[in-house]
Amino acid sequence: MQKLTIKNNPELPYAVEEALNRLRINISFLGKDIKKIMVVSTNPNEGKSFVAMQLWRQMAEAGTKSILIDADLRKSIMTEKYGMSLESGEKINGTSYVLANDIPFSNSLFHTDIADGDILPNSDNVVNPSMLLENQRFEELLDYTKDNYRYTFIDSPPLDLVSDGERIGSLCDGAILVVRGGVTSKSMVKHSVMQLERAGCPLLGIILNRVEGSKGGYYYKKYGGKYYGGHYGKYYSGDSYYYGKKKA
Repeated sequence: MQKLTIKNNPELPYAVEEALNRLRINISFLGKDIKKIMVVSTNPNEGKSFVAMQLWRQMAEAGTKSILIDADLRKSIMTEKYGMSLESGEKINGTSYVLANDIPFSNSLFHTDIADGDILPNSDNVVNPSMLLENQRFEELLDYTKDNYRYTFIDSPPLDLVSDGERIGSLCDGAILVVRGGVTSKSMVKHSVMQLERAGCPLLGIILNRVEGSKGGYYYKKYGGKYYGGHYGKYYSGDSYYYGKKKA
């Protein structure tokens, strides 16, 4: 594997790190059968990519072998936002390239500065990635990472825009749904949960993100006779509060 450098992944405030650490611990309680985890939102700009990136980092830094796959093949900005580059100076051949070409997965993924953290970003967005995601090769990629990593975190496109998210969910062991407080309506969240159910992807939990401090409190979502509620920590970053939650 080639080594990929992540230049723009700054140290987070202590409270932020602690909330993410609690999220990491709660995921570890889900059991050994939960390995492929989809991080998704209903709409764009809800913070799913931030959660996916930082959760992956927390797991890897804790010594749990993990990989992050960027499956937002239409509008990914991961390589640009986090300043990713190869030590060799070569172009990054990311997710869409790997899915479109018959090359060994062992040579397609990238090591990082985190010993137990590998990554596959998407460097070339495509207009219609459905054919790539519906191809058998995408399933084979996830099977490969399942066999070689404790956790595979998949940054997925929003559920409300395209069908890609449902396809990805159908191949995962569960999903974390990131919801933007004060923006995403409960009806939209309910619809996203129904989409995950239709895909056969269990909802592992909901993260209520970017909540203004004056609107702090619990977030409850009734679904299928069960409630998802009870936050396990809030932290401040910029001008918003973040709430983590797990299935009751």
